[in-house]
Amino acid sequence: MKRPAEPVPGVVGELLAEQDDEKGKKSKKKKEKEKKAKPELKPGFRGFSRRGGGRASYVEMPSEWRGTTVQVCGLWPFGAGSGTPMVGVPLGRELTTGAALCCDPISWFQRANLIHNPSALVLGKPGLGKSTLIRRMVVGLVGQGVFPMVLGDLKPDYVDLVRAMGGQIIKLGRGLGSLNVLDPGATAHAAARLPEAARAKLIADAHGRRLNMVSALVTLLRGGPIADTERTVLNAALRVLDERHRGVPVLPDLIKVIDDGPERLRAVTLARGDEARYRAAVDPLHASLLGVLDGPMGETFAHQTTTAIELDNPGGVCIDISGIDDADAELQAAVLLACWSDGFGSIEAAHALADEGLEPQRHFFVVLDELWRVLRSGRGLVDRVDALTRLNRQRGTGQVMITHTMADLLSLSDRADRLKAKGFAERAGMVICGGLPQAEMPMVNEVVRMSSIEERMIIDWSTPPSWNPELKRDSEPPGRGRFLVKVGGRPGIPFKVELTSVERDVNDTNKRWTNSTTRPPAQAL
Repeated sequence: MKRPAEPVPGVVGELLAEQDDEKGKKSKKKKEKEKKAKPELKPGFRGFSRRGGGRASYVEMPSEWRGTTVQVCGLWPFGAGSGTPMVGVPLGRELTTGAALCCDPISWFQRANLIHNPSALVLGKPGLGKSTLIRRMVVGLVGQGVFPMVLGDLKPDYVDLVRAMGGQIIKLGRGLGSLNVLDPGATAHAAARLPEAARAKLIADAHGRRLNMVSALVTLLRGGPIADTERTVLNAALRVLDERHRGVPVLPDLIKVIDDGPERLRAVTLARGDEARYRAAVDPLHASLLGVLDGPMGETFAHQTTTAIELDNPGGVCIDISGIDDADAELQAAVLLACWSDGFGSIEAAHALADEGLEPQRHFFVVLDELWRVLRSGRGLVDRVDALTRLNRQRGTGQVMITHTMADLLSLSDRADRLKAKGFAERAGMVICGGLPQAEMPMVNEVVRMSSIEERMIIDWSTPPSWNPELKRDSEPPGRGRFLVKVGGRPGIPFKVELTSVERDVNDTNKRWTNSTTRPPAQAL
């Protein structure tokens, strides 16, 4: 066995050690140069061609599938949510992205082509801002030249806004004003300016509207629809009244025609000269009309119209019926129907003049608030509402219907009425939902499909406010001002309404509370 060399002591040993180090460094540098000079082996397109290199003689193409970014969003690296529509009235900010949301039924129908019908249905529990949302739409649409019409303000919610914009305020109720359902209103003035063919059509429309309104009053009084024979009698009596009466007739004039029984009226009852048969045919209708005059509705509908609707101001019109007590459910429903009928009659007259080139073409935005009050007042009233609201697209009219829940539409006693009321929601171009309870979700899903996240969001918004110990009062409800816009099966857009300082003064719907002398002093808050 070779023994290791012992180190040489002294200066000689140090010199030998330095020589060994230099040899080691030179050897290391030489190996590095050789390594760099030698080319690295890289596999080709099909692998190494040597033994064990794994070269493949044929490479199969990978399978390919095609899908939308919604279906395969996890595989698409550039997926991002689309922005909110910027066409229409600015309502507020989208809750998830903070982007501004512009929305109203007229702009989304006419300019953006996002909906098929310029109408909206607004659902939400009381106190969460439904009226505030609609007021914002009214303000924005007035700026675009649209004429707003609030046909029956029960609280009132829109009087201050319309007055601030310079619009017309009409008050109806006991001791406040009357509305003659036989008054053709703007139709008569428009018909005098139209050519013969257009005049005949407008007069025929006005006749049908008056017939429907008188039938609706009788329906409300009875709590059920009138018979077909009675409707025929009313139709004939109105035509006789138009031929005989000078000026604008009222309901007592119509009753007198039925009581007199002219030959033209007797012919439609098949009395055949028998007085007893005629009286048997018309007496139930005669009694009902007398009940309308002498009952709770008489003071409002027995006289000439106090204030007619005027369409020559840009601020719109608001019919204030807040003077009618909530206990008078029949009178409220009757006045609402009469206001709607009178308002749509004025719109038809304006369009008739525009079609003949006598007036500029105008668009209208009709607010139908508290829809549930009319629908629950009696059988057959759904047909009246259906006739008023079905053709708004052809009339150049945007429309918004406001109620609390879908149960208001689907809780009617008659199955046919329930189906027709459901059609109001199905025909709406958009459905805007505020806070709703859990029980509402199945009914809402019958009209617009909602995801589980959207349902949970709406249910959470219906949570009542909690007590704030620092302010010593209730906090703001979590759902106040928050809404979800749904259009068909598309994903909803959640947003929060944001008011400007100018709007806050006309958006206080709790004035009787905020201005009360029992309100706690400011320092206590």
